[in-house]
Amino acid sequence: MTTYYKPLEYVVPPEDDGIVLRTVLRSRLGVSRKLLSRLKMTEQGITVNGERKYIDVKVRTGDLVAVRMIEEQSDDIMPQPMPLNILYEDEELLVLNKEAGLIVHPTHGHYTGTIANGVVHYWRERGENFRFRPIHRLDQETSGALAVAKNPYVHQQISEQMQAHQLKKEYLAIVHGRMADDTGTVNEPIDRNPDAPHLRIVTETGYAAVTHYRIERRFAKATLVRLRLETGRTHQIRVHMQHLGHPLLGDKLYGFKSESAEAGIDRHALHACTLGLTHPTLKRWMEFEAPMPDDMEHCLARLAR
Repeated sequence: MTTYYKPLEYVVPPEDDGIVLRTVLRSRLGVSRKLLSRLKMTEQGITVNGERKYIDVKVRTGDLVAVRMIEEQSDDIMPQPMPLNILYEDEELLVLNKEAGLIVHPTHGHYTGTIANGVVHYWRERGENFRFRPIHRLDQETSGALAVAKNPYVHQQISEQMQAHQLKKEYLAIVHGRMADDTGTVNEPIDRNPDAPHLRIVTETGYAAVTHYRIERRFAKATLVRLRLETGRTHQIRVHMQHLGHPLLGDKLYGFKSESAEAGIDRHALHACTLGLTHPTLKRWMEFEAPMPDDMEHCLARLAR
């Protein structure tokens, strides 16, 4: 027996009387072409007043349009018990405070011990069927707020917000040296380093990358800075801070290796502290705050001595 997630519903208002069902799905509900193709092949994927309909029919005032997605599982991800720091959860969205050192999704050579393994186990233990769909990624050593969609519609909607630069993504970083300006913007393109493809560099021929920053606190040899991303290039904050001459403390790729012992932290000091988005079905702006982790707190206390 096919089981579905809670339906996405739309009651046709008077101003939409007589429009085509396809318009309701694409323009009113924002269903992508890819998802629409899947729904058309699903028995109860698209209904009007409880009856399956073709998308070229016209709808009338008061009609109840419902979209149903089949429940899914991440069968390729091994469930693994793991403590999870959950900031928010409902039927469609999960927001976690990711611990530093954890990889988000299994990769070659890392099939277990990832956030995905822990989340899949958490859902299975509760008898829930969801496929692991992270909205964005955080580097292994970066801690903080991470959003996971529970169905393809929510994933699509928030991904579109991210592409349109409508997500609020703020980070806290501890960087080398005392930064001079209280606020600023780094608008420098980023691309792969041709001599070391696993690294990124600022280059005129790279992809647009914009980082805004504001100083939170200065120390004798370091600065706590809050950063807001407009774009989401790989290693963007780390590369832009290095470009300014203030790489992150503890950064093994872009930092000052000779000063690594002074950092008092064994990973790059970067934390995704704030994530803001418009909830796709609740239709309201939501912000999630991830408290600063202990290792960065200890690092700040050490710097303040």
